[in-house]
Amino acid sequence: MIKHRLPRVLGTALCGLLATHALAEERTLRVYNWFDYITPQTLDNFKKENGAKLIYDIFDTNEALEAKLLTGNSGYDVVVPSNVFLAKQIQADVFQPLDRSKLPNWNHLDPQLMKLIEANDPGNRFAVPYMYGTVLIGFNPAKVKAALGENAPVDSWDLIFKEENIARLKQCGVALLDSPSEILPIALHYLGLPPNSNQPKDYDKAAELLQKVRPNIAYFHSSKYMADIANGDICVAVGYSGSFSQAANRAKEAGNGVDTVLFFTSQ
Repeated sequence: MIKHRLPRVLGTALCGLLATHALAEERTLRVYNWFDYITPQTLDNFKKENGAKLIYDIFDTNEALEAKLLTGNSGYDVVVPSNVFLAKQIQADVFQPLDRSKLPNWNHLDPQLMKLIEANDPGNRFAVPYMYGTVLIGFNPAKVKAALGENAPVDSWDLIFKEENIARLKQCGVALLDSPSEILPIALHYLGLPPNSNQPKDYDKAAELLQKVRPNIAYFHSSKYMADIANGDICVAVGYSGSFSQAANRAKEAGNGVDTVLFFTSQ
């Protein structure tokens, strides 16, 4: 049983010396970021205030970002990987060291978050925190109650990993993140195993657990669930806390009769 929140600390890293030269010559900034992390208005304001062209692309998994970075010459100036992916990317020499003299708010960064990032970025040379949150379960209370009754285990990962629960929730729709780096540690911890285990046999057990629930999962995706749970198209999702907050707001604004989306990080 998972009894604590699983942090997902994101670091923003400036990468690519050649890309930085291009910025100076062409006044073009190329950014690769997570879906729905910066509003269109903010992007428009940046372009107006800086007189620069902005190329802004989005991704929805760390694996997609890493594939671009590790193939070399990604063409981006700023990217936003999750903290746990930083070490391998730094070792691959894909980032340019930060110039702190050009970061006037450096001294205002949260020391605790900087320490977390430093575990993967010694000396905080390449990345600064942009956003942090947790991976958890979001659900539609009315639909879960209809499927499982009054005693639905909405305070436990049993909701997802017990076959008798997930099989009954299949009728209203269950989605999981398309991110092995997020889902496997949850499965390991649920089984009472180290979430960052380096033992192949532990991952075999986690894979077996996930294979058992797989037939009852509607889809694996790292952003689609946000709109679907707000619209009532699914009833349960494992996703990011920020996405569920947005989903709750969207459901409320739409006034579509969908119960308020809740999320938890407990048992």
